[in-house]
Amino acid sequence: MSAVIDRPGRRRGLRTRFGGGVVYLLLAALAVIYIFPFLIDVATSFKTEAEAASSPLSLIPQNWTTAAYERLFLHSDFPVWFRNTAVVTVFVTAGRVFFDSLAGYALARLRFRGRGVVFGALIAVMAVPNVVLLIPKFLVINQLGIFDSYVGLIVPLLVDAAGVFIMKNFFESIPVSVEEQARIDGAGTFRVFWSVVLPMARPALVTIIILSFQGSWNELAHFIVAAQDPQLTTLTKGVAQLASGQLSQGSQYPIKLAAGAIMTIPVAIMFFIFQRRIMNSSSGAVKE
Repeated sequence: MSAVIDRPGRRRGLRTRFGGGVVYLLLAALAVIYIFPFLIDVATSFKTEAEAASSPLSLIPQNWTTAAYERLFLHSDFPVWFRNTAVVTVFVTAGRVFFDSLAGYALARLRFRGRGVVFGALIAVMAVPNVVLLIPKFLVINQLGIFDSYVGLIVPLLVDAAGVFIMKNFFESIPVSVEEQARIDGAGTFRVFWSVVLPMARPALVTIIILSFQGSWNELAHFIVAAQDPQLTTLTKGVAQLASGQLSQGSQYPIKLAAGAIMTIPVAIMFFIFQRRIMNSSSGAVKE
């Protein structure tokens, strides 16, 4: 009797394990498809020019060489591009963390006339493609006299609508009673924000840091309209010129892919450092 009862259970267990195995195989295949181009990028950067052209998809170079990296750092403007991108990224990330938090807290907690209109405008900005704003952005930067300067590269990126939206939603998940106790003790609005609410918003802040760092590091369209001085060229703009053949002769696959591989390193490091701290909405919940 027990054997008859157990047989259907075994069948269900086998089907479950088989289904799980199929799902894992499918996920592994998708992971390989996703990672394969990056592996080709890294492998090709260590190939010779001839081998990169003859065997572009091989993952193991026959003759390992660092000539592409040497040329990139010693005989090109790549260090200047890297410096400019690092400066812009640090200032933009710090600015977005501060200003997005302030704006998000104001929309979440302060009651003022036109608050709903401001939030509606914020959503509308998020819906507008960035490419539509390039010409107006160029006109504003030019009229303000900050074209071809670090100010023009940094200031227009200091606040983003998505970051304000994220911070607003997170601040709304924090109970008002937490702030009321601080107000009873005599703390003002900014003091409550800075000393009480902001430390509780650490998961959202980490999310803003990651998104801001990645977004400003990989930004291209804004840098095209904000500066033309070669000394202000950023990584994305310089590598785009390099990939289009404007800075070299021939295919130059190794040097182009070496530049692309180096560009991914800071973003990858940032992600792996903070991946366990990415925003979890439950982290902001506090029992009344």
